[in-house]
Amino acid sequence: MTPGAEGAASVPILTVRNLRCTIAGQQVVEDVSFDVPATGITAVLGRNGVGKTSTLRGVLGLIPLRGEVRLGGERIDGLSTHRIVRRGVGYVPEDREVFSKLTVAENLALAERQKNPRREFVAELFPDLVARRDQPAGTLSGGQQQMVSVARALLNDNRLLLVDEPTKGLAPKIVTEVADALREASKTVPILLVEQNLEVVRRLAEDAVVIAGGRVAHVGKASDILDDEELTRRLLGVHVEHAA
Repeated sequence: MTPGAEGAASVPILTVRNLRCTIAGQQVVEDVSFDVPATGITAVLGRNGVGKTSTLRGVLGLIPLRGEVRLGGERIDGLSTHRIVRRGVGYVPEDREVFSKLTVAENLALAERQKNPRREFVAELFPDLVARRDQPAGTLSGGQQQMVSVARALLNDNRLLLVDEPTKGLAPKIVTEVADALREASKTVPILLVEQNLEVVRRLAEDAVVIAGGRVAHVGKASDILDDEELTRRLLGVHVEHAA
């Protein structure tokens, strides 16, 4: 390890303090504070409608916010979204948002921000996209469109990825492929992941932030939360089946 590397790794890549967000004048994030480590995957958990997606959108400056957001120690809460992205924040939205009339290759090309994009890395993770590079993205399956969305974020050397519900509505085989891609990506970039599939969370996340009613209800190791049946039932409203 290079001198100072251990200390740098201990500094959170993202610090959120007293985040409050509104949509159409309605407050959707009440008071959220948490840190994201500079390595690995941190999951954002909670029941539907508690403010998980809005928290990610607030961090990225997509909705009005109050509070403090720091990326690597630098305040970004007063910046426009495109400036935050240029500082190295990648985003995979919940609804994929591919350009349906453009080809897969054109969708990926539009996402390139640097001189030497990580095309080979993306091609290794998603070989199916290479085979379909000339196909209009709107004709792809939901799983393939999700791969395009994730691939766009991975083309650049980001400092942080915000990934919102990447496995929502996907077939089990595609869920596994997307999860494997995120795990591989997390070796080089920290990820803040909103995910409802708790088995995916168990496989991928080291840490977890639980949001309830627009506020942080619990912070801890993801495994500790998911291994506590009473906690998962109370905070997430689900019963977790543990492998034998």
